[in-house]
Amino acid sequence: MKQYLLSVYQPDGDPPPEVDLGAIMRELEVWNQELRDAGAWVFAGGLHPASTATVVRAKDGDLLFTDGPYVEGKEHLGGFTVIRAEDLDAALEWGGKLSRITTLPIEVRPVNEG
Repeated sequence: MKQYLLSVYQPDGDPPPEVDLGAIMRELEVWNQELRDAGAWVFAGGLHPASTATVVRAKDGDLLFTDGPYVEGKEHLGGFTVIRAEDLDAALEWGGKLSRITTLPIEVRPVNEG
């Protein structure tokens, strides 16, 4: 089976008051258990806010360090899950379930296992 990265993109700042994070987290745990039961779960992680990021860039033999995410934007990578799936269609099904739960965009990308 191939591995796929499911990246969760979330807006900067706190969630709107109408978002029930407790309910979302409970649904995520059910989804994670479904992945485990299907033998598809590899690992997952949530990330601290984008403001905690540091970008390291090599330039002219020196290393430059910049606070914050690489790209300024209104969304950032908030978490990820690596799964095993037979093919892209199966990975997209898992990504679709995750998007429905979180109501956030999910990028599904094959892992280069070369």
